[in-house]
Amino acid sequence: MSPSEPRLQAALDAALSHIRTTVTAVAQRVSDVLGTMSLSATRVAERDQFLAAQFELRRHLPVFQVEFTNALRQRVERETGPRHEGLRKPAATDWQSLSLVEDRQVEEQMVFDRIAQQIEHECEWELRELAPYMGTVTRTGRAAEGTNPLRAEVLGAALYRAIEAVTPQDDLRKLLARELGQTLARAMRNGYAEILRDLKARGVQPVNLSVRQLDGPGHHLPGINSAYQSLPRPEYSSTGGHGDLHDRGPEGSYGGGRSTPSTSHSSHSGLRSPSGHGPGVRSGYAPTDLAGVRADAQLMDLLRRLSAIASRPGDLDAAVRHAGSRSGGYGAELSGGSRGAAVEALSMPMAVNLIRAHREELLQASSGKLDHMVIDVVGSLFDQILSDPRVPPQMARQIARLQLPVLRVALNDATFFSSRRHPVRRFVNRIASLACAFDDFDDGPGKHFLERVRELIQEIVEGDFDQVPLYTVKLDELERFIAKQTHDEVEQAGTAVTLENKESELLLQQRYMLQLRHAIASLSLPDYMSEFVTQVWSQALLLAVRHDGAQSDRHQRYKLVGRDVIMSLQPKGNPTLRQRFLMRLPSLNKDLKEGLALIGWPEAAQRAFFGRLMPAQADSMKQPALSELDHNLMAKQVEAIFNAAVPGQDAISMTDVVTEVDEAAIAQRFTADEAQQVGLVAPEAVDWSGKIDIELDAAATGADDDEVPTDPMPLKLGADLALDLSSTEPPEPTRGPQLMDHIKLGFAYQMQLKDEWQKVRLTYVSPARSFFVFTHGKRHQETVSMTARMLARMCEGGRLRAVESAYLMERATHRARKQLAALKATTRQ
Repeated sequence: MSPSEPRLQAALDAALSHIRTTVTAVAQRVSDVLGTMSLSATRVAERDQFLAAQFELRRHLPVFQVEFTNALRQRVERETGPRHEGLRKPAATDWQSLSLVEDRQVEEQMVFDRIAQQIEHECEWELRELAPYMGTVTRTGRAAEGTNPLRAEVLGAALYRAIEAVTPQDDLRKLLARELGQTLARAMRNGYAEILRDLKARGVQPVNLSVRQLDGPGHHLPGINSAYQSLPRPEYSSTGGHGDLHDRGPEGSYGGGRSTPSTSHSSHSGLRSPSGHGPGVRSGYAPTDLAGVRADAQLMDLLRRLSAIASRPGDLDAAVRHAGSRSGGYGAELSGGSRGAAVEALSMPMAVNLIRAHREELLQASSGKLDHMVIDVVGSLFDQILSDPRVPPQMARQIARLQLPVLRVALNDATFFSSRRHPVRRFVNRIASLACAFDDFDDGPGKHFLERVRELIQEIVEGDFDQVPLYTVKLDELERFIAKQTHDEVEQAGTAVTLENKESELLLQQRYMLQLRHAIASLSLPDYMSEFVTQVWSQALLLAVRHDGAQSDRHQRYKLVGRDVIMSLQPKGNPTLRQRFLMRLPSLNKDLKEGLALIGWPEAAQRAFFGRLMPAQADSMKQPALSELDHNLMAKQVEAIFNAAVPGQDAISMTDVVTEVDEAAIAQRFTADEAQQVGLVAPEAVDWSGKIDIELDAAATGADDDEVPTDPMPLKLGADLALDLSSTEPPEPTRGPQLMDHIKLGFAYQMQLKDEWQKVRLTYVSPARSFFVFTHGKRHQETVSMTARMLARMCEGGRLRAVESAYLMERATHRARKQLAALKATTRQ
């Protein structure tokens, strides 16, 4: 029953990923809904229960996700694993056997059964349609819904296991099970539909459909599952063509009629290869469309053979061996001589353009003018990619190994040209952009990065490179590698630990500040006093707890200071109240100054505060006094505010963002040694009034001679053929305020430091995105750290820019279009 084939296992893993994504979105949605429900609750108990459930779910959301993933994986492995019949046969039983099971377990069973029933009710048709496909994935050969490892019962059990990890309270578990179950049942309709679409895109056939096999030699269709064909094969020799797929290109046969064991096996596996007729999204040929299947198999075999040849050491490192001289490309159809002039104008590529070198073979293995056009367009793109001066030669040779896999995807999926977010384009762009940040690939991090890219590309070339999700997986692996590599760099220097500790303090301070602000909102205080208590004195209270503990003498004194400084502004017309205040005033001022010195509040700010506090205290002694009862009630209210517990580490999460703490308070958290260690850039270190009158040249910034257009027109070849290169997605900004939201780990940027532009690499982003760390320098690297607000100001002022004005694929597309426009103009003349 286990999906032994790698492609079937990949299909099952992709389905599990869809479910995990849906459950995560559902949990976040339910967390927001619980807060809304608490506002509309009519009873205090209900409101408290909603708020408690929301708090527990938000605080333990990572635990919820991990527990759900583990429980789902275990259940699915149990469902798809081999089943052994027991020696004993099941016998009839009665309700007395329930005495052997705890009541809690019975109740749990009822809860997740109820969740499963909700999912089944909402997704009845989707589950019924999914069952035949899962019969193929699990290799049971049956379409029974009870054998579906993704059925509602499995999801309900995994969901309840995750709810158990969130809270131990039974009432909160029931509430979360009710809300999560209802929301998940509605969301899984789209979730199951997405899984079904993904299975169809991967070529999975339902078990109740079969492929008709033709009798006689030479009628087995090679390439039905071309991902498993081994290279080299006898059929690829110049004399080895068999069967009726015997078309030969200039370098010999590239199709054979004799099926290998892997091909024969794949024809029964329920998987089918995409077709090769035009660049649409293709689900595959019907079994009777033999010509289409043969053409697709032939093309895929050729691509695999050329990819294997290109992956041999040294093949891509040689100079261009008159690539394209054997064929003119789509420009030759316009004018052969003009195309030759245009190619000569290009800079020398850093690797061989295999698409141009083997164009005739590729055209013969494909069919249709649109396929031919795609081949020529992708070949032109790689002309520009391999000659791009901003891509290091070492990385350009690795990207060159992706020529044929990229061509295969472009022939299959038209969104490759129109979507900037296409996984293949993102993978190529990310490799090129990350490579720009390294100055040396012979040693150190650059060498390790190059080796990792080489491994990932090799896995793509040897794997199912016609499957788009493969590139998403490899992109994720590359992102994890960069995150680990950059984190190790800052961890060795101790920068990460220092910044994470400071960020934790800032998040706690922000949480405590919001707590005090909400608590004193009911008091009638001057604005300067409210600001002092919430933003300044909260820091002193928090540091006293972190240094000495909540029960320490200093923390108790600081709580009294907070109460007394507020009460010192209240009217004191009564002689007793005036005498009590005057006796308390010396120690109050002493403790105030001690706390302000602890947090490092500037002297100028202290003078301004006391300059407003002391006259207000003098005026309070002249105003009519409050009654003793009102005075005592207010004192008790203020005392209760400061007696509330200071938030601990469990009150914050990595999803919090530091927004309420000002820049000065952040800088005060660092000692002089800590600021020097992490290279913290203070706001006063930058001359914000100075204008940037130095414009970087194209070589430094990666800017093209003219900007890449955001809405290119369709690329036309003749009057009746066009390829749409337009995209509705806006390009990512490379400068300006929007760059702050698109800054990426490991990328290279130009930063104005000490009145000069320097190339820096982003090596660390704190979990809550409060601090950003850059490194620059080749031999002796220097660290530059700045807060999020400081970085935002740098972007707004134009002092931080991306090295690349556009991603590699966008630059290549723009240049290819310019080349085609020049060729057309020459043809008209």
